[in-house]
Amino acid sequence: MEGILFNLEGVNGQLEVYENRIVIKRKGAISKLTQGFFKGDKEILISRISAIQLKLGTKWTNGYIQLTLSGGNENTKGLFDATKDENTVMFDKKYNDEVIKIKGSIYELIERNTNSNNTMNISSVADELMKLKKLLDEGILNEDEFQIEKNKILNK
Repeated sequence: MEGILFNLEGVNGQLEVYENRIVIKRKGAISKLTQGFFKGDKEILISRISAIQLKLGTKWTNGYIQLTLSGGNENTKGLFDATKDENTVMFDKKYNDEVIKIKGSIYELIERNTNSNNTMNISSVADELMKLKKLLDEGILNEDEFQIEKNKILNK
């Protein structure tokens, strides 16, 4: 089991960052008021995160970190609406520096995940081309058929 990389005790919930996912847990009275009494933990795959909005806390207001998901529908109208968004964790200003680090780390995890997926895609294309070449060498495909299939693989 992988360990938690970062843990943020927010005002309306807890944010846990893992290598491949983020878990938002809802605990406490404020969480129940803003998110509902029967809301469970939310798990978000790092690969689904397309953006992060961060508003730092001030002397007068809490800050928030909001995760935007591919195809998601997060609230974008500022602090009040962010309190109701299920992909948002609000925090006290004393955590500003920690949240900046968390945001940077999430972007690093996204980048690492993206590079890993690209490497896998390149490997699978190379494997397909090698199989196709073997069919050509064994005489199962002629040169024209080989070129047609090779172009299909390369143009996916």
